[in-house]
Amino acid sequence: MSKLPQWLDVQQLKKNKMELKNKIIHALNEIRPFLAADGGDISLVEIIDEKIVKVKLHGNCAECSVNQMTLKTGVEMTIKKHAPEIEKVVNVDEG
Repeated sequence: MSKLPQWLDVQQLKKNKMELKNKIIHALNEIRPFLAADGGDISLVEIIDEKIVKVKLHGNCAECSVNQMTLKTGVEMTIKKHAPEIEKVVNVDEG
């Protein structure tokens, strides 16, 4: 059985990473209006090993006392709906 050329594997890996990023961005765009209604926003910081998503909460969401609940029940659930391979979503503190 012949093996695919390494450059093809790299191209496929890049394509898969881009598709995952697009799914996550779509999920964030889906939840963004709910955050904006409370004076907040969210941005994607990075994706680690295609399993962990780091996000940054902005505005009122960054200072809200229930932002961890929002992160788990709203953001993480929405991201996992679009990208089930994601295992965890974490917030990067303002700074």
